[in-house]
Amino acid sequence: MPRNWIVVGSPEIFETTRALGFTRHGFKSTRRNMANSIQPGDLLAFYVSGRKQFAAICRVTSPVVEEHTRIWQSAKKPDELYPYRAGIEPVVVLPEDRWLDAEPYHDRFRWTQRWPRANWTLAYQGNLHEIPQEDMDLLLADFQRAASEAAPAG
Repeated sequence: MPRNWIVVGSPEIFETTRALGFTRHGFKSTRRNMANSIQPGDLLAFYVSGRKQFAAICRVTSPVVEEHTRIWQSAKKPDELYPYRAGIEPVVVLPEDRWLDAEPYHDRFRWTQRWPRANWTLAYQGNLHEIPQEDMDLLLADFQRAASEAAPAG
């Protein structure tokens, strides 16, 4: 059964994945065990730190492999290679002006309930989080609604 993940990354990391056409994404070296749990068919929801918004949902298309070629670069962690990598394909990618603010999801998601409302951003510490199917279903429905509202008429 496919699993669902929140991928937390800076705007620069997300931009690199977008520039790759959402065909590939890398996970931090500190997330080896979690990254190796990711399988084809899993869904990844991209949370852009700093912006505190969800920007895209992609499906994993290949098993995770370890590679050390520099693709993603973070000013905060210049030595991080994001070595655990998987092929991906876009499911829903929102235009930047339609990205979804994450704060309201604190009250709607099941997985965020262990953090106090006042400290909702603590849920997004770390690079990768597995989330329940019901939370991904909710997010996917909101993404599809936002994408259809953004689509040009005609």
